[in-house]
Amino acid sequence: MEAVAKLRNLSISPRKMRLVTDLVRGQSVKKALGLLKFEAKAGAPYLHKLILSAVANWRAHNPSDEALVESLHIKTVFVDGGKVLKRMLPAPQGRAYRIRKRSNHITLIVDVPESVREAQDDVLKVANTIAAEQLNKTENTTETENPKEN
Repeated sequence: MEAVAKLRNLSISPRKMRLVTDLVRGQSVKKALGLLKFEAKAGAPYLHKLILSAVANWRAHNPSDEALVESLHIKTVFVDGGKVLKRMLPAPQGRAYRIRKRSNHITLIVDVPESVREAQDDVLKVANTIAAEQLNKTENTTETENPKEN
């Protein structure tokens, strides 16, 4: 099951933020955090924190799958434009230049790849069959060792 984390109204332009998100798209969470830790771009710390938030959300929604945290991947990440603050800068001859201070919204989705989930299901099936066989074996041995007295 996937988990979503959103960061809204971050005061960095969407174009600059997309450069950072392109670095981590499709990567494993562990590798993405390592890349962002040493990235010099301004949006890297914000995306690092957002990935940690998405992992925490995934843990909250999937408490029984704690072993799969290491195999989480960034499924989707996209940046949308946010509010634009419009300001004026004085220009020569009584004119004014418009300054647009852009913001963005980031949406990040993490999930376990389907291949890992299928492998875990196979392991669980094998474990369940072994447990069932052992349970049947113990039931049969207790019946033969302690026959019912008439």
